[in-house]
Amino acid sequence: MNGKVGELYRKWQPEGAYDAIVIGSGIGGLSVAALLAKHDGRRVLVLERHTTAGGFTHTFSRKGYEWDVGLHYIGQVGRGSMLRSLFDEVTNGALEWAPMGEVYDTVVIGGERWEYVAGREAWRARMLGYFPDEKEAIDGYLDRVREAIGGSQGFFAEKAVPAPVALLAGPWMRRRFLRHADRTVGEVLDGLTDNPTLKAVLCAQLGDYGLPPARASFAIHAMVFNHYLGGGAYPVGGSARIAEAVAPLIEATGGQIVIGAEVSTVLVEGGRAVGVRMADDRELHAELVISDAGVPNTVFRLLPEGTPGRGALLATLEHAERSASHICLYAGLEHTDSELGLDRSNLWVYPSTDQDGDFERYLADPEAPLPLVFISFPSAKDPDFARRYPGKATIEIVSMASYDRFRGWEGTNWMKRGEDYEALKDELSRRLIEVLEREVPQVKGKIAYHELSTPLSTRHFADYAEGEIYGLEHTPARFRERALRPRTGLKGFYLTGQDVCTAGIAGALFGGTVAASAILGKNLLGEISRRNG
Repeated sequence: MNGKVGELYRKWQPEGAYDAIVIGSGIGGLSVAALLAKHDGRRVLVLERHTTAGGFTHTFSRKGYEWDVGLHYIGQVGRGSMLRSLFDEVTNGALEWAPMGEVYDTVVIGGERWEYVAGREAWRARMLGYFPDEKEAIDGYLDRVREAIGGSQGFFAEKAVPAPVALLAGPWMRRRFLRHADRTVGEVLDGLTDNPTLKAVLCAQLGDYGLPPARASFAIHAMVFNHYLGGGAYPVGGSARIAEAVAPLIEATGGQIVIGAEVSTVLVEGGRAVGVRMADDRELHAELVISDAGVPNTVFRLLPEGTPGRGALLATLEHAERSASHICLYAGLEHTDSELGLDRSNLWVYPSTDQDGDFERYLADPEAPLPLVFISFPSAKDPDFARRYPGKATIEIVSMASYDRFRGWEGTNWMKRGEDYEALKDELSRRLIEVLEREVPQVKGKIAYHELSTPLSTRHFADYAEGEIYGLEHTPARFRERALRPRTGLKGFYLTGQDVCTAGIAGALFGGTVAASAILGKNLLGEISRRNG
């Protein structure tokens, strides 16, 4: 099993002064802490309310099995890539990555299958094989993706520059990217083709940002698609290896990660952040406070009313709503992946090509077909899994869910929510297993253990009030919000994580890097890129 990261708060006593306090230990919080330590020798205290560090990179074990909770696969971690350079930077190269092979995603619509294969030209050739009459649309799609990605560097770099520079150069730095961010995925694809099947196949990865084509910004779609275009990979040893690998850099300068440590508020004196007050009323001080708790938690839980900068963040929430919530069935099997013939490729299963309509129907009627089901095989992706858990395999089956369906149990405790809640979980589990056994028939009757998480599970463990998994939703309006950047109106207080950049592990890591750049007044992305050639 993976080692535990962090010291338990109830047994911990602070020793000496800290240069910075980070609230939350997701990859956005861990990375900004590691970069401040590595590039400026700062002593950073990371406070995590959960008893496991790592945010959505952590794993959990039950009944002799292990599952990841958020990192189902990662793209762009080959040698020489920017993302790989960032991971190496915050772990001193301690992470190993296992490629998923040629086929990383398989799309299933009405029983028919299409494969996403690694490499731009290979993917293009495969799609032309499926849709020989759609060459203009496929090439046009790749061109739009390339254009959006080309504008992203300036857009995100602008978030780290000082305010005077942003005022003068910001409109120019953002303009190219916003041309694509202002359009929805549906609008872009409708301008390329009338083929509903092609459009649905091109939107297969929409679960990676949690919005149907009519609502998602084309910018987030382009970034997700491009992120995996070179193929997928998985951390050797499981996703918990990320926090384990980052921790030594934080600790090298006297910093610490403390778990079971709930922050109740940011301390503000003289118009600047000076530390935090814990849930047990203990006060911890530092000249710098960084929130990795997400903008809604930061506004409604951490910043006192009237705090400078709070109003701008509050206004942002009027236009950028919370992202989607989900359900996930964690399944364990008393067979190996090779015995069952389980592949590393993810399955994206849709009931029809009408993705917008399927989402609308399911939100209106939870008995309607599940609008998408994502099936992942973590044990097959991790070459070290068989050593840790011999003779076993694990599967994760994910679908979207409306938080409103679970709101009635908000006041109940985890694992003690009552018979009605358990009955709902049983019904949802049955529906997910039905899809799994239809698409992966060799596992039928072989699931030895399963457990369902709901949006209330995400609320309980990750402290997201409505079980959201991607921070603020990635609509066109989100990318227009100027407050989604590291600097806030409160001196000494910064934001990090996926709300600073974009959703997912990679987005949160870039968010941490942009935050550290803003704090240190350095272009860390440029420095790291030049050093790694």
